[in-house]
Amino acid sequence: MVKACILSVSGPELTLGEAALFRAENPWGVILMGRSCVSRMQVRALVADIWQATGRETLIFIDQEGGRVARLKAPEWPLFPRGSDYAAIYAADPERGREATWLGHRLIASELASLSIHADCAPVVDLPVPGAHDIIGDRAFGTDPAGIAALADAALAGLAAGGVAGVIKHIPGHGRAFADSHYELPRVTAGDNELSKDFDAFARVAHAPMAMTAHISYDAFDPGKAATVSRIMIQDIIRGRIGFDGLLMTDDLGMKALGGTLKERADASIAAGCDILLHCSGFLQDAGEILAEMTEVAKAAPGLKGKAEARAAAADAIAKKLEPFEAANGWRRFHELFPPAGAMA
Repeated sequence: MVKACILSVSGPELTLGEAALFRAENPWGVILMGRSCVSRMQVRALVADIWQATGRETLIFIDQEGGRVARLKAPEWPLFPRGSDYAAIYAADPERGREATWLGHRLIASELASLSIHADCAPVVDLPVPGAHDIIGDRAFGTDPAGIAALADAALAGLAAGGVAGVIKHIPGHGRAFADSHYELPRVTAGDNELSKDFDAFARVAHAPMAMTAHISYDAFDPGKAATVSRIMIQDIIRGRIGFDGLLMTDDLGMKALGGTLKERADASIAAGCDILLHCSGFLQDAGEILAEMTEVAKAAPGLKGKAEARAAAADAIAKKLEPFEAANGWRRFHELFPPAGAMA
């Protein structure tokens, strides 16, 4: 049975231990971090080894937003713009902004699909506010919910046209956090009226195939409990008020915003209503430690079934739909749309 989890790889090659774990536990997906992406040939070989271990064409994920969040780095791969770069074009000309965002993400999809990577943990739909932690910052598509949603929708469409399923994040909103959830649990004290702006941005792209939760506590709804492990936040806000009915994955369970053991985090996430457990091992360097953590998460993950399985199948299906596209013409138009000095800042 396929397990309801996404695991990672400790380096540029699949270790024997990781191959054995994938073979035994059969994770639904695998996410590649920067440590696993050195060259095009190497990534293709790694994906092939992952598929051999799982015995199927497992969906491969990556974080390739552009700007500072890009696992595929220059000079081996193109450097893509930040969310704020698209927002600047949109502010001057909304139609050109949407076109640039679609095209930028269609070009990202071309790069990913050539490596057999068909899921991107993008776009960011968070609404940043003045004074908040810069963990979101220039990753955001502006500061207006309608504008953010318009560009996020264009990004999702561009990815999908290239056979890549997008993951909106970090639902229901990370932009008001005054701390980095990689290291501690941020507490958002804003009231319902203010948070409705954050929720509105996500509601406008609730048709996205996948979403990633925010390890954030919201005083207005469930104080002291991260949304990832809060049934109130998932059932009442994400599923109910926002209206998202796609596949809901956790943010990285290894992040320090969540307390307890990895098994306790996994159990609480599933109980709250998450479909898929994500574990990236972002804090670890030692392959043995990474394998140990992944094993704990994989064994805690339930089998993929019911609504979660149907949602996963819908995301998988996007990888099989590839629209014709001339990359050379796309790049030419892309550089026409962006100011020469700002497109790749």
